[in-house]
Amino acid sequence: MRLVHLILGWSIIVGFASLWLWGLGAWIVRRGTGRYFWWILAYLQAALLIQGLVGLILLVAGGQVPVLHYVYGVIFPVLVLLTAHVLARDAFAHRPWAPFALAAFFSFGLTLRALMTGG
Repeated sequence: MRLVHLILGWSIIVGFASLWLWGLGAWIVRRGTGRYFWWILAYLQAALLIQGLVGLILLVAGGQVPVLHYVYGVIFPVLVLLTAHVLARDAFAHRPWAPFALAAFFSFGLTLRALMTGG
């Protein structure tokens, strides 16, 4: 189960980095992101929730990591993504991918930090 947690964690980190760089590229060339951007975002949101559940299972099974691991790994990224959803709907309706690219930047850093505090 720890291996699943580690592999899923790395895929989330790489996914957020990809989404952030993809959004940056779309901003530089002044184009939309395309449908694969949204598919990766959907994967990341689902993977983040699954990762949180796997982390809870490991905690119940006797795992011990600092509280910051949970904060950086699930709580803050979920809050950042929720904020991006609100911004994409209201303030950035003409460019809905922009808040998610910015959220991916912050979530990349947060989930990378979660990996550092959990190891």
